[in-house]
Amino acid sequence: MSTRSKGNRHGALDVGVVSPSSSQAKPPLESLISTHDFEAVASHTFTPKTWAFVSSAATDLHTKRRNAQAYATIGLRPRTLRDVANVDLSTTVLGHAIRAPIFGSPVAMAGLVHEQGEKEIGRAVKEAGLAQCVSTSASYPLDAIVAATRAHPTEKPHTVPFFFQLYMDKNRENSRQLLQRARSAGASAIFLTIDAPVPGKREADERIQSDESLRSGMSGASGKNDAKGGALGRIMGGYIDASMSWKDIPWVRECVPGMPIVLKGIQTCEDAIMAMRAGVEAIVVSNHGGRSLDTSPATIMVLLELHNNCPEVFQKMEVFVDGGITRGTDIFKALCLGAKAVGLGRGTLYSLNYGHHGVSRYIEILRDELETTMRMCGVTSLHQLHPEYLNTLKADPFVPKIDSASLERTAKCKL
Repeated sequence: MSTRSKGNRHGALDVGVVSPSSSQAKPPLESLISTHDFEAVASHTFTPKTWAFVSSAATDLHTKRRNAQAYATIGLRPRTLRDVANVDLSTTVLGHAIRAPIFGSPVAMAGLVHEQGEKEIGRAVKEAGLAQCVSTSASYPLDAIVAATRAHPTEKPHTVPFFFQLYMDKNRENSRQLLQRARSAGASAIFLTIDAPVPGKREADERIQSDESLRSGMSGASGKNDAKGGALGRIMGGYIDASMSWKDIPWVRECVPGMPIVLKGIQTCEDAIMAMRAGVEAIVVSNHGGRSLDTSPATIMVLLELHNNCPEVFQKMEVFVDGGITRGTDIFKALCLGAKAVGLGRGTLYSLNYGHHGVSRYIEILRDELETTMRMCGVTSLHQLHPEYLNTLKADPFVPKIDSASLERTAKCKL
């Protein structure tokens, strides 16, 4: 049977109607031409548990779907007859130069997909001249991931930053040690996840038993099964502290003085204002890829909410966004609404199916699509992007309009 038949609803590569447990060989990497192709291949070649863990989201998956679908409600307004022969995608993230406005969002247990896990993601990110954020729930210890990345030869050597993502542990000393290890390993910033005080209910992952020998090389959490099921996110996240609040941010600063703090999981303009008041250096507009709270807003809609209600946050902090980004046009729209860079999560795991070469190709596809979009819209530099390149009329009715009195009360709220 041919591995290249008609496309699916995304126009993605159709690898046949088989289950994830199939031993069907993966099609050649060079035959994959869109990010959707990588997901299609993963759906048929990952083990059942790996597919359930990577692809699953909270309850009815509404937020997961909306993350991607909401981008289509925002149109483009191309400008023409401009010299677009040369396009520059370079930018900075937290003061570090990167070659494109993309970074690797933290992903858990990448070793389920490829034996080298986060090491391979890091190698691809380095080759692309981007930044990687390493998860507390990574398969390997941080120093091993960093060492593998630094040891990897590239045709275009580039010193790239890496960040460390933290889930606050109920035992603060465990978090203190992780933070200090991250600092010693050379991490450039701490991404504190705030949108998952408890794990979301990911039913597809619960339905398939966990391998109880599985263990995170970073947090030390291990897989097991119980009466609720076998969801890795729930079981391995049992150490996360649901009592964490705004008052804990100074404690994080005390652990790693001088390091930038990024809050990952902002979903309202009120919390963006609170983050600004707390003095953090950046925020990530994120809903955990729809994996935490179902029916929470799509991230591009939150970005639009910030732009409409509290545009000052973009001057006070760097703003990043992740969730549902599968096209260069998605990246373009997020940047036009004020995002400094976008994060890739599930996509890196789907592409890790092919090792670091797969992740490299995935990134290059998005880079090429972003560059094409910029040329089509008449811009040659990220500094030129602004909301006038977008038509948000279809999206605007669904964006909350927060009155100034409410925002003022938020600005005065005790942290």
